Amino acid sequence: MDPLLQLLKEKGRATTAELSRLTGKSEKEVEAAIRTYEAERVILGYQAVLDPDKTGNGGVRAVIEARITPERDGGFDRIAARVARYPEVVSCQLMSGGYDLLIVVEGKDLRQVASFVAEKLSTIQGVISTATHFQLKTYKEAGVLFLADEKAERLSVSP
Repeated sequence: MDPLLQLLKEKGRATTAELSRLTGKSEKEVEAAIRTYEAERVILGYQAVLDPDKTGNGGVRAVIEARITPERDGGFDRIAARVARYPEVVSCQLMSGGYDLLIVVEGKDLRQVASFVAEKLSTIQGVISTATHFQLKTYKEAGVLFLADEKAERLSVSP
């Protein structure tokens, strides 16, 4: 991976000057590379990782395993694209293993998530079954540890 992309992934708020210094490229080169990455949709967006417990937006997050029937000439893509367009859906990925789609949804409460599954997701033609798992606590997300108050411990290595 391009070192610039790695830096942007780790330090999305870094200035052009800082990125220039860290990559050894001029600021103009960095700006041009970022514009190109954005135009080619290599960079799809920039986001802050928020702690919902501290923002007051607790809500509910659920992970849904969905089994679906692939469509002729479309495979899983059309159904996955339809699911991904719902505003409740945070992420949607095709998986290997016992289910086909891994869907992460957010809602204001359990009822809203349950309603999404019952009224929207399960009614899509081709959705065979779903299994919903509610998130209880976040320890790490997008590479960011939520355990800032606790001492960082070295994991023990045993033979």
